[in-house]
Parts: sequence; C-alpha cells; structure tokens
Amino acid sequence: MTSPGLMVKRAVPFALAVGIWFAPIPAGLTAPAWHLFAIFVAAIISVLLGAYPLLTSTTLAVAGVVLTGTLTPAKAFAGFSNPSVLLVVIAFLVAQAVVKSGLGRRISLFMVSLFGRSSLGIAYSIVWTDALIAPAFPSNTARGGVLYPIVLSVAEGAGSRPDDDKGRRLGGYLMFCAMASLAVSSALWMTATSANPIGVQLVRESGVEINFFKWFITASVPALVAIVALPWFVSRLFPPGVGKTPEAPVAARKALAELGSLSREEWITAVAFVLMVSGFIFADALKLNVTSVAFAGLGVLLAAQVLTLADIALMGDTLATFIWLAVLFAMSAQLNELGFMGYVGDILATHMGGLSWPLMYVGLVALYVGIHYMFVSQSAQVLALLAVFLGVGIQGGVPAPLMAFSLLFASSYFSVITPQGGSQNAIFVGSGYLKQPELYRLGLLTTLFFMAVFLVIGTGWILLVSR
Repeated sequence: MTSPGLMVKRAVPFALAVGIWFAPIPAGLTAPAWHLFAIFVAAIISVLLGAYPLLTSTTLAVAGVVLTGTLTPAKAFAGFSNPSVLLVVIAFLVAQAVVKSGLGRRISLFMVSLFGRSSLGIAYSIVWTDALIAPAFPSNTARGGVLYPIVLSVAEGAGSRPDDDKGRRLGGYLMFCAMASLAVSSALWMTATSANPIGVQLVRESGVEINFFKWFITASVPALVAIVALPWFVSRLFPPGVGKTPEAPVAARKALAELGSLSREEWITAVAFVLMVSGFIFADALKLNVTSVAFAGLGVLLAAQVLTLADIALMGDTLATFIWLAVLFAMSAQLNELGFMGYVGDILATHMGGLSWPLMYVGLVALYVGIHYMFVSQSAQVLALLAVFLGVGIQGGVPAPLMAFSLLFASSYFSVITPQGGSQNAIFVGSGYLKQPELYRLGLLTTLFFMAVFLVIGTGWILLVSR
C-alpha cells in the first residue's frame, strides 16, 4: 500500500508541471519552449524527490510532450537514434562479453595483484589509467566503454554485487570514481572529449588562441590536483566498506596462475576489444564513426558466439538506460533548439552587471556549472551558453584568458553533476551499484569539489601562465 508521504511526493512533480505550464510565458520565449521546460523540470524533480525512478519519470515526460503537442513525435524520439546514446548501449553489451568470457576476471586479478592492497589503491589505478589514455580518445563515452568492463570485473571479482546493500559499496565507490574521473580527465586534455574543440573554436572569436600544448599546461595544475584527490574525496563521501587488503595481491597472483593461458572466448574478446579501442583512438585520422566501430566490435562478438541473444535478453537494465537517456537527450536538445537555454543564460548573465570582476567571474562560473542540471549533453551547453557567458565576463572586466579557460574546464567537470549530465555517465549508472539519490548527492558534492579546486588553485595558475 502506498504511504501518504509517497503519495505527496508523487503529486508534487505533477503540481509543479501544471503550475509552470499555466504561468504567464516570459517575454522572449515561445509557448512550446515554456511548456517543454515545465515537463522537463517536473521529471527531474520527481527523481530528486524519490517520487519515481528515472525510467518512470522520463517515459511519463516523453508521453506528455507528445500528447500535448509540445513536440512532434520525430523530435521527441530523436534521441533513440543518437550515436552517443547507441554507443552507451553497445558499451554495456561489450562489457557483458568481457565478463562472460572470463577476460574481465583475468584483468581484474591482474589489477588487484598490482594495486589491490586497498580499495583506494584500486580506485587510483582506475583514475590514472583514465587520465593517461584520455588524450587519445575524442569521445569520453568511448573511454567510459573501455573503463566500465574493467571496473565491473574488479567489483564482481571482489564479491561486490548491486543487489547486496552492504556489499555493493565497493562497486558503487569504484563506479563513481570512474565516472567522476571521466569528467576531470576531460578537462586535462583538449582532445579528451568532443566538447573541448567546439569550445576552443568559440573562444577563438574572442581573441583567445588555444592549442593542445597551451591547454595542457593551463589545465595541468588544477586538473592534476583534482585527479590526485578524487579517490580519497569520494571515499569520504561514500566509504567503500573495504579498507586495507594486504593479502589480496598474493591471492590474485595465485588465482592468475591457476587460470592458465587465455581461452578461445578470451582471445576473441581481447582482439575485438583492442580493435575497438584502436578504432576509437584513430577515429578522426581514419575518418571513422566511433559508434560504427563499436557496432563492428559487437558484431564480431555475436558472430563468434562469445555473446548470444540469450545473454542480451537477460540485460534488462540496458534497455532501461537506453530509454531514459534517449528521452532526456532529445528533450534537452529541444530546450536548446527552442531557445530556452539561451534565454536563461542571457537572463542570469546580464543580471550580474555592476559586480566587481572577481565576483562576476566566480558567479558566472558557478551559474554555468549549475545550469548543467538542465542539459544532457556537454556539447549542447557549450554551443548554447559558452559564448554568452564569456562575452558577459569579458565586458565585466574579467581577463579574457581566465574567463575562457575557466568556462572550458567547467564544460568538462560539470558532466558528473547528474546521472544524465553526460552520456558517458549512463554506462556506470546502469550498473545498479548506486541509487539515484546517491548519484545526485555524490554528483553535486563532487562537482562542487572540482569547481573549488579550479577556482581556488586554477585561477592563479591560469593568470600566471596566460601572461
């Protein structure tokens, strides 16, 4: 029986949607933009309140925007054909093949044999692996597809399961460390995510020239500080439940020896995985589409019977993740296309006139980060708002390089603020190790931590190296 408290929680999002829908439409906005905002924000609030799961909220939302005529079916369902969304689904399936073949267990044992003296050591190995391979991956979603099966194998190898409330903590800790690592490593390297080159082109119009080397030097100090502190910081917020394990490396080396040579399935999975990673790395040079590369790898695994249709049929979480991510991606894109995001950015930014440039600088960065609650794509926010915020900051006296770099770095690290803040997040969210309220709490606190590091440490460093 539904409790009165839950009934109230479930009524709030609907009341909010109706209230916003019938409120006067602000000047400068169209009715479709305002009505889409009403439904979108109600869906997000319902998840934050714990009224409905994310899948339930998004399916109700997409039905609402189509049935009310706010969006056409083609626009509302466009996310289901988005390459980034499809890449997330394939990453889930390939990860299943890595685990099923036994290759994941072998990789996890190898990692534990090197770094397994503590859960913190394992987390650091994941974070540093991500930071080192990041410059070769123009897609952080693709990079997440590489990290996820390794993290999943390590968690399962340690006996951590999503359905065990206590035992899931190690898996949840490692999953979130990997997810947050993708956000901050993307700020370290200009080529680590597709949003970065887009931002570089936009800031160039303001007279700030940035190349690969200049980006790395400018980002290095704040980004490396954040990377080094990340596993420890997350362990304070979400203790993994496993501390020192000095006997683990010895046991892992013994288990590796007992495994012997690679099986047929492991060899096929390893070759397909290496070819996929190589395709991701050289996608730009070879003019390859990363999603097509992932499809090719999945096709090889299916053809070789390493992964079967029966295996895919058992992966219900994959379908759920595909649906909610596709819906939110499409709705966020339409909010941007209908002008709502640009309108909000203009209002927030222009109301900061008259402040001293340091206060304006901090305020603009904080607003730019906070507004990512409304976006499901980093690139979409960069295209919609980066130039607006940069222009307001420069007009208010903020040094152009400082404003430009701070917004560019924020465009990467803010992706972890919500489960839907970047398509790469969905790969780890779908593991089931973390609950939605935990993800929102960890995402907010970690984003605030990143922002503090980049503002406190990064500001002085940017001003120093940009002289």
